[in-house]
Amino acid sequence: MKHYIEITLMDNADFNLFSLWSKVFQQIHLGLVEIQDDQGQVPIGLSFPEYVIGDKYSILGSKLRLFANDEAVLKQFDAVKWLARLSDYVHSTSIRPVPEKIIGYAIYQREQPKTSPERLARRYARRLAEREKRQEVDSDYENALTLYSKRNYQTINSSFIRLKSLSSDNNFCLWIKKIPVDIQASTANFSSYGLSSVSSVPEF
Repeated sequence: MKHYIEITLMDNADFNLFSLWSKVFQQIHLGLVEIQDDQGQVPIGLSFPEYVIGDKYSILGSKLRLFANDEAVLKQFDAVKWLARLSDYVHSTSIRPVPEKIIGYAIYQREQPKTSPERLARRYARRLAEREKRQEVDSDYENALTLYSKRNYQTINSSFIRLKSLSSDNNFCLWIKKIPVDIQASTANFSSYGLSSVSSVPEF
């Protein structure tokens, strides 16, 4: 990855950092969906330069970087346009070359814990509605979520951003795991969230 822009989420009285991340990342995701190919892949990878990996939980920080091999890709994406309605709450740099001296590489991938109460409740509600040939699943989901939330599940230490699904309009947690790597891995495959389980981005 040769070029990047950096977005900083600023302190403000209107939104806490957690809520602002939801709004910012939702807009970035919308923009990436617009440029994805037939396989749902995009040429832009994301990193969180202030991400801190913790034993019990990780911290996302307040910065987001968008990387691309070609400067024209970042120009075409136009992050400022997608974040226009949040311009009072974020600061975006111009497109910059990645520094020659970097500290390493990292893979930022989506983590989907199978044991989360939300995931189990959603699956239960969907199966129940299919079995009873109903379209409505909201009440089933709420009832199941109450039940599953009372149980103990293995927790993960990755950080997350709460988003709204573009297809179902349901809220969900996008868990983001950081994996430091020693060498640059493939930079060709990123999802419409700018994440990948195989492609790395530079750290500096």
